[in-house]
Amino acid sequence: MQLAEMYNYIRSFSTQHIVPRVCIIGAGPAGFYAAQQLLKTSADIKVDILEKLPVPYGLVRFGVAPDHPEVKNVIHTFEKTASNPRFQFIGNVNVGKDVTIKELQEIYHAVLLTYGAEEDKLLNIPGENLNNIISGRRFVGWYNGVPADSNLNINLDVEEAVILGQGNVAIDIARILLTPVDKLRNTDITSFALEKLSKSKIRKVSLIGRRGPLQAAFTIAELREILKLDGCKTCWRVDDFTNVNQVVNTLARPRKRLTALMLEYLEKTSSDTEAMTKRLYPIFLRSPVEFLGSDTVHSIKLSVNSLEGNDVSTQFAVPTGLFEEIECGLAFRSIGYKSVQIDASIPFDIKIGRVKNIAGKVQDKLYAAGWVATGPVGVILSTMTNAFQIGTLMSKELPLTENKPGFVGLSKILAQKGIPIVLYNDWKKIDKIECERGKILGKPREKIVDINEMLEIALK
Repeated sequence: MQLAEMYNYIRSFSTQHIVPRVCIIGAGPAGFYAAQQLLKTSADIKVDILEKLPVPYGLVRFGVAPDHPEVKNVIHTFEKTASNPRFQFIGNVNVGKDVTIKELQEIYHAVLLTYGAEEDKLLNIPGENLNNIISGRRFVGWYNGVPADSNLNINLDVEEAVILGQGNVAIDIARILLTPVDKLRNTDITSFALEKLSKSKIRKVSLIGRRGPLQAAFTIAELREILKLDGCKTCWRVDDFTNVNQVVNTLARPRKRLTALMLEYLEKTSSDTEAMTKRLYPIFLRSPVEFLGSDTVHSIKLSVNSLEGNDVSTQFAVPTGLFEEIECGLAFRSIGYKSVQIDASIPFDIKIGRVKNIAGKVQDKLYAAGWVATGPVGVILSTMTNAFQIGTLMSKELPLTENKPGFVGLSKILAQKGIPIVLYNDWKKIDKIECERGKILGKPREKIVDINEMLEIALK
């Protein structure tokens, strides 16, 4: 036997009993897709996915609009991953508090951060602390059953609302406010949100963006859906579309289709306008500068903007010195999300709200994927692509020099602190009760929002 062969034999013999163990923090799409890829690329790897809440799926459960059930079909893929005997879901574990990153690095071969972006960006303008100025993220959490958002203090007993931001989340918020409540009754929207929306007096929603129609962040599918909403008319401002006709044919196909749809509806006048009791006003080239009101917001002061730059995709808004004021009794801030530093040992960029990483690698044996790594960009498909890439990278770099205790070591740490854990079969008990309660109400499920109730069901 030659020296090289002998070395390979000894190396193979010495590592053949080492089981690679990976810990993923965050059970949303990025976490599940990364787990899927890790399990696929290695025949013996064991993957544990930790989640702060007792329930899995992150933004698929808590971010997808209730009237978009088809988007939640990815859960079937996640369930397939969860059925793999080398995978384990461990809920009700608050990493950074119940267990530290350094402790996890000692008991696992690698740690992957996929805990998403759980805070929203602030506008930092005067009057932002007035009553009925609502975080768009918290409003979505309120109607989608996020436990921390179930007590949201919102007054819908007003006629005019503004949404600052023009991304898909902003359109989701507008659609939920403007959709006939009967259309929401058979969705998994929370019952308390449905009850409050059924008494809503909101008739006018303004969707405000600082740039123009050519830079709008919503997708064509989201726009088309709200344009066809029953009982609601979309009212465009013709001046916002000056010179847009001249450049539409030069745009890349997705942007061209989106712009053409806006232009089509700009020219279209409804013959049934009187029957439409609600209005959506997409407003471009405006930036919020101040909320006005004594205790509660009653209007918003906007800067009138113009665009600078030759490339329409990168044009930026500059104030003209002119202002406009719009009345509103309710305002939503929907200008993007940011991540938080859950553990002091994580290299973190506080300014942009993101884990510092290079192509998913944070440091030796520590990785990041999804929004915590990339920022809140893209949709589930782009998160999947990113998570697959990081999963592949981790598989190549796993340091298999010694066995690690993995879940056994984690269980000891949590047991010493008296932290109960929720495994996947325990979550299925919660899932079963939610579906049963939903069936009584004619809904796919009635989400439980009390964590103590979740634990009581899961652990009995």
